[in-house]
Amino acid sequence: MQNDTLIHVNAYPGSRTGNNRSSWWTLLLLVLALAVLSGCAAFAPPRPYTTAGEAIAERGRPTKQWDNGDGTHTLEFSTQPNGYTCLMLLVDAGNIVLRQWDALAPENLARVRVGMDREQISRLLGQHRSVQTFSNSGEEVWDWNIRNDGPGVATLFNVHFIDGKVVRTSQTYAYPEWEGTFGPYWWGPGYPFYPMYGPYPRGYWYYR
Repeated sequence: MQNDTLIHVNAYPGSRTGNNRSSWWTLLLLVLALAVLSGCAAFAPPRPYTTAGEAIAERGRPTKQWDNGDGTHTLEFSTQPNGYTCLMLLVDAGNIVLRQWDALAPENLARVRVGMDREQISRLLGQHRSVQTFSNSGEEVWDWNIRNDGPGVATLFNVHFIDGKVVRTSQTYAYPEWEGTFGPYWWGPGYPFYPMYGPYPRGYWYYR
């Protein structure tokens, strides 16, 4: 009786069997899935805290503590100038957390209103990243790093003041500076090495 011979066929260059190819694809899909999940985790809201002490133990000293005049106070945990969140905790006289939120979330940014003063904006959005003044328009502009949704390396939310009162808001896309033939911004291989969050060199700024 003739013995059957099992012949292994190289289905993919450099692999020993067709099963190896399947294993490589499985591994690749697993790595991609983990990358997606880790990205989602990076943008996930912070876990809820029950006491101010618990938040301080994990995040360090607040950048600001606001007295609300009713026995409660608000703890501010800003990540400016390099981060894009600002955790706010409303706590009672016993330091029990009543509410927490991200001051730089889109729904909170939308609460900025014309006529607000500097203190109201600081209470609403937390510590700002930088200040610029424009003599021609008479504007003083505060900006905050927010989650980047634009084509540049960072997105900034700007609040424009005249005589200490809000007159408008805008959004800025910041690009890395490039002095070559392609103008003041660059989409080439050097792009990933530019720091993701400020402070930024002068580049191309787009207001909307």
